[in-house]
Amino acid sequence: MSYRYRAYPGVEQIGGLFTHASHARFVWNLACEQQSYYRVAGRVSSPPNSAARFRQLAEARADSEWLAAGSSSVQQQALRDYDQAVRNWLGHKSHRKPSWRKAGRDEGFCIRDVKAQKVNRRWGRVFVPKVGWLRFRLTRPLPVKSGMARVTLDQAGRWHVSFTATQPVIKREPTGSEVGIDRGVATTLALSTGQHYQVPHSRKSDRKARKLAARMSRARRGSKRRDAAKHAFANVHAQAGDRRKNWIEKTTTTLIRDHDVIVLEDLKIKNMVRKPKPKPDPAQPGSFLPNLARAKAGLNRSIHRSCWGLFAQRLQDKAAVSGVTVITVNPSYSSQQCRACGHTAAENRQSQTDFCCMECGYSNHADTNAAQVVLARGIAALRPPQDMGQELAPARSARGNPEKSVARTTRTKAVA
Repeated sequence: MSYRYRAYPGVEQIGGLFTHASHARFVWNLACEQQSYYRVAGRVSSPPNSAARFRQLAEARADSEWLAAGSSSVQQQALRDYDQAVRNWLGHKSHRKPSWRKAGRDEGFCIRDVKAQKVNRRWGRVFVPKVGWLRFRLTRPLPVKSGMARVTLDQAGRWHVSFTATQPVIKREPTGSEVGIDRGVATTLALSTGQHYQVPHSRKSDRKARKLAARMSRARRGSKRRDAAKHAFANVHAQAGDRRKNWIEKTTTTLIRDHDVIVLEDLKIKNMVRKPKPKPDPAQPGSFLPNLARAKAGLNRSIHRSCWGLFAQRLQDKAAVSGVTVITVNPSYSSQQCRACGHTAAENRQSQTDFCCMECGYSNHADTNAAQVVLARGIAALRPPQDMGQELAPARSARGNPEKSVARTTRTKAVA
């Protein structure tokens, strides 16, 4: 678990923080280049381990005054982070291959043997090597024990410090409630209980961002006018992102508090936001047919703005320490299947919000019906058939043939 705070460095400290971030990025990129060299086909030897890299770092610090001016612990931690990233990449398919870091993006560094103190009820401080005590706003209690801290700089120019600590087990009273959740663009979250949640979105912020983007495009590169517009543009996006993250934290906490079983759709978001492929025109070689790329780009922006992935991740993180079960099921035809009789047809979904079964006449809000179908699929995968009762009839297509099972579950391990 990470405890994150907004940091407020002094004017004389900002240079030291940037230097540490530059050293960490430089050492990481050297390790990345070294790893790529040894992994080329035909190399007999393997990449050096952490101990060998530490010796090479000591030699580099002896030859470079720029590296020697920084903290050896910060630079060594960057090598440890890279080695851990390589192990994660080789051992888990869900982790990406460590890649080259670019200046100005995701700047930061890690500190070992953290010394953090509470100054008063509003402020705390952490000791950064060769920088001194860095103040941060104490928006939540400090962790009891933390072995590492990370100092980062976001795109809006704000510094943050985060401490890693073990997530405590949350004790909660069982409610016996089960809920299914349908995620969408028009309605961000639709619950099987009939509740709807909408991610905060400001059209005023969008208009301001477009104006600032146009101002940047007209300004000369390297000018103060362009830098000011770029900084204001980053602030607008950072504020919008903060509002969405705050909404996700509050919404997931409410769902974990009120329900014992939560069922989600197993959405492949990465595939859903891919760009459409070009469509060559067979009648005119070298030209292309319309592929609706502009409309797909707008849909992709809406999907990213809805934060489906972050919502599911935070929900599973909180469920793992609170004894709540989170199940993911196959989302196929959940918006076309009738919750009452199981009839599945595209005609059942009459509009964005209206659902009316062509077989039995059952009607409801389309997203609420989909959430109820998702819940029934999750319960069917969680419990034996004899214990289910009559929550949802078997799915039937418009031709009357029973469809194949669409339930595919992954259960989050609950901590007692």
